[in-house]
This record gives sequence, C-alpha cells and structure tokens, in this order.
Amino acid sequence: MGDAAFDFTGNGNGNGNGRESSREGSETESLVIDIYPLSSYYFGSKEAIPFKDETLADRVRRMKSNYSARGLRTCVEAVILVELFKHPHMLLLQVRNSIFKLPGGRLRPGESDIDGLKRKLSRKLSVNENGDGMDWQVGDFLGVWWRPDFETLLYPYLSPSVKKPKECTKLYLVKLPESRKFIVPKNLKLLAVPLCQIHENHKTYGSIISGVPQLLSKFSFNIIET
Repeated sequence: MGDAAFDFTGNGNGNGNGRESSREGSETESLVIDIYPLSSYYFGSKEAIPFKDETLADRVRRMKSNYSARGLRTCVEAVILVELFKHPHMLLLQVRNSIFKLPGGRLRPGESDIDGLKRKLSRKLSVNENGDGMDWQVGDFLGVWWRPDFETLLYPYLSPSVKKPKECTKLYLVKLPESRKFIVPKNLKLLAVPLCQIHENHKTYGSIISGVPQLLSKFSFNIIET
C-alpha cells in the first residue's frame, strides 16, 4: 500500500415489498464506487492559469468586496478516486508545491452546482473550459462547509447564531469512466494521494480534505482491474 502521493503531471409486488426491495437494491448500488487503476488514465499539461498572489489581508478585503456585491460566496469541489497499489487514492491539485486543493472553485452568479463544478473541472483538468467534448459524472453530494465570517476558518456545520455566513464549500463525488485524459495547467500538480495518508491529516491537507475519508465511509469500493 502506498504511503506517499504520486505526481503524474510532471508539473416490487402488490403489497409494495417488491418496490421496496428494488429501491433498497438501487440505494445499495449507489453506495458502491467503481474505481479504475491510475494506469487507465492519461496525464498531460497545458498553459498555466493565473493565481492571485495576495496576503491574508488582501484576501479578506477581496472577500468583503465580493460579498458586498454578490452576497454568499459558493464553491464546489470534486472528490475523484483512482486505484493504485490496490488502495483508493484521491486526486488533489497542489499549488506552489505547498497548498493542496480539491479540484473545483467558485460558482458564477446564478450558476448551478453541477454546471459550475463541470466548468471548473474542465478548466483545470481538461484541454479547455468547454471540456473538449468530455462530460463529468457528478454524483453524490458529500457535505458542505461554512465560513461564518471573513477571517474565520471553514466548519462542517453552521452555528445557529450565524445568520449571514460569508462562504460555503460543497463537496461532490465525481465518478470517472474507465479511461480519460487529464490535462493540467503547468503551474499545478495533479497528485494521487492514498486515503490512509489523508485521513485526519489536518496539518498537511487542511480540515476539508482530511475529512473526506470519513465522508466516504458509507461507500464500498469496487476496484476494477483492466
């Protein structure tokens, strides 16, 4: 089992019982995640995308300005799994060789979670923002994190005393097909990190990412050999 991250970018019947059984079967089926080997996927690079180089104070000022103009900031992020060494690994983006992020980003005004997540995935993991003909299978909603105020961290709950949160981050499971091309900006690294390394590793991955393995505990993993 791998202990380290891997960088592949270089950068029913009449009484209803039958229907109930069918529904239970469907629910059970939806709790199984098919995971394909990392070797089934192609990884390439494309032109770098710009990032804001700002201090914490700059970021707080920007958040306040955006909140005044648009209200609650909503972000959507993807949990994407692959298999390596017979163990589930999660795909993470690394910025400046230090900050780990789930693929995703901020929604545009009026944009749905699904459309926004697909757009962000295409921008960061496909040839272009249009996805180059590829579709993303956005599945189960896993959870939401809240930022009560501009200077505070994100929490997996919203206190009753907080009437106007400033930001929410929603996590979705994104299921991969048997094969796909991942094209990543040159100023980002795409890493495959084992769940056992991520679990409760707040110091390295932050509270959201390190909490994902627990969110996935309701699922069974079906590792498919190709």
